[in-house]
Amino acid sequence: VTGVVSLPEGTEMVMPGDNVTVDVELIVPIAMEAQLRFAIREGGRTVGAGVVAEIIE
Repeated sequence: VTGVVSLPEGTEMVMPGDNVTVDVELIVPIAMEAQLRFAIREGGRTVGAGVVAEIIE
């Protein structure tokens, strides 16, 4: 599912090994729950991974 990732204020880029908390707004609603693991892919490559911390409606 495509979504928009918002980095924390003052953060332009995240480098390998960095840990950040981001907001992701999905373009299509899907079933999701806290603690669900996910991957972030761009151009056919996995560029990040994470865990859902909180669902904001």
